[in-house]
Amino acid sequence: MRAYIIRRLLLIIPTFIGISVLTFALIQLAPGSPVAYKLRGMEGAMKDDAATQEIIEQTKALYGLDKPIPVQYALWLSRLVRLDFGNSMKDQRPVMDKIAEALPITIQLNVISLLLVYLISIPIGVYSATHPGTRRDSAITLLLFMVYSMPSFWVAMLLILFLGGGEYLNWFPIHGLQSSDAENFSLGMRLLDRLWHIALPLFCLTYGSLAFLSRYMRAGMMDVMRQDYIRTARAYGFSERTVVWKYAMRNSLIAIITLLGGLLPGLIGGSIIIESIFSIPGMGRLAFEAVLSRDYPLIMGNITMVSLLTLAGLLLSDILYVLVDPRIKLG
Repeated sequence: MRAYIIRRLLLIIPTFIGISVLTFALIQLAPGSPVAYKLRGMEGAMKDDAATQEIIEQTKALYGLDKPIPVQYALWLSRLVRLDFGNSMKDQRPVMDKIAEALPITIQLNVISLLLVYLISIPIGVYSATHPGTRRDSAITLLLFMVYSMPSFWVAMLLILFLGGGEYLNWFPIHGLQSSDAENFSLGMRLLDRLWHIALPLFCLTYGSLAFLSRYMRAGMMDVMRQDYIRTARAYGFSERTVVWKYAMRNSLIAIITLLGGLLPGLIGGSIIIESIFSIPGMGRLAFEAVLSRDYPLIMGNITMVSLLTLAGLLLSDILYVLVDPRIKLG
């Protein structure tokens, strides 16, 4: 297992470099100029075209934008080794400081969302697989397909309208992570206050993956229930509960554990929309604002962290796959 993990970690290096090269090239090819955006607020201070051009050249030199693109990428990669993403073009703050503030919030939301998705989808999938063709199974299938088809931004707007004090009920806050006086609360009250604030964003991040994953669990469970060893277990007189939860479910988990690596980028991508709508200061909102302002250092810093999280998720899913299925041998 140790040798396998080391090989996978080494494989992450060229994969990450490939992602960063492609992303860097796409950013350079995008229309617009970050220098023009940065100088937009200085128009009144520019007396003539010569002064304007001088300031543009100075700004390019400051951020290394006057160098060839391969040189820019090499310089960025050399700083990355030291975890130095440079300073944000928008407010001159170190990019690493801004990421350090936003990343724990996004990780918190996504970890809770993943736990909820798996804890809810597994029982739903098991129940549907053990009661195929029943009215309840059909109702669950219909409901999940309806939920899966609803865009998260639309659901977020509906939740704000109906539950966030928009036009009807004012049950949940629609922005931020805590109340203004949360520092005066006890630890338990602060925890409840945080859960109250993230309830609506969590629902928006969870429901789509829940519908998707429960269908995978149902399909995997139904396939396992048709295997010979399940019939053998029943022939030996084991109870249906033991057959389903001890023998069938473990092998059914293989089908959804391998999806963990694919769920992470989807959740983080969804965080961009949800965090922007609910004014949550996480990585999603930070990335959205960076793209709008063409903040190159901040964009590359965000992409770096998201790429590393995604690659870590893929590695974790492979390790869990081996732990769940003892038939897998590591060479």
